Amino acid sequence: MAGHSKWANIKHRKERQDAKKGKIFTKWIRELTVAARQGGGDPGSNPRLRLALDKALGANMSRDIIDRAVARGAGAADTDDMVELSYEGYGPGGVAVMVECMTDNRNRTAAAVRHAFSKCGGNLGTDGSVAYLFERKGQISFAPGVDEDTLMEAAMEADADDVVTNEDGSIDVFTSFAGFYSVRNALEAADFKGTDAEIVMLPTTSAELDLDGAQKVLKLLDMLEDLDDVQNVYSNADIPEDVAAQLG
Repeated sequence: MAGHSKWANIKHRKERQDAKKGKIFTKWIRELTVAARQGGGDPGSNPRLRLALDKALGANMSRDIIDRAVARGAGAADTDDMVELSYEGYGPGGVAVMVECMTDNRNRTAAAVRHAFSKCGGNLGTDGSVAYLFERKGQISFAPGVDEDTLMEAAMEADADDVVTNEDGSIDVFTSFAGFYSVRNALEAADFKGTDAEIVMLPTTSAELDLDGAQKVLKLLDMLEDLDDVQNVYSNADIPEDVAAQLG
């Protein structure tokens, strides 16, 4: 198991996305509602709901708002029109982009996503056009100070795919999609409580960008993330450290 520099770009994007606090509550209310609709309102028997609950609490969402979202989903009231969609395309510099949405209006969402790609010099593709360049994985993050050797041993015993130590000393444990919850539970049982845990789309290849390309791609990603119906945006952009430093 070894670290890879491309994870730094993923974390950079995540930090930029998580900074959009004006949208974060809407995102998790939707996730709570859909998770409860699909798997029931008990987080003990619904792993997706449990993860959404943890995320909502981590975003300082009140229990009252959380409970209403879960009740709405579990009761299926007014949620039947909410669907999950994915869009794929290429941004400037040949960067592959995946966009995950929740919407009650497919036409509105498709038009908004297409407009963002077009305005930023990209192209919205067809289903499967870039999905093959990504793998759905679990990611469990730990703050600096965790004993790396002990965590790695516990992760290996839990059948994690990879353990990555970042430059700031934080550690990310990556899992298969199917094994995410079992690895997370095993690490918690071993007294390793992560600061964050989520399902992500990790690129299998990357597209390295210069300053101009990075600025254009980040503009596209930011525009997509600002759309009301967008839940997550992933790309295979690789921004070298010297370029990232110039971005500020």
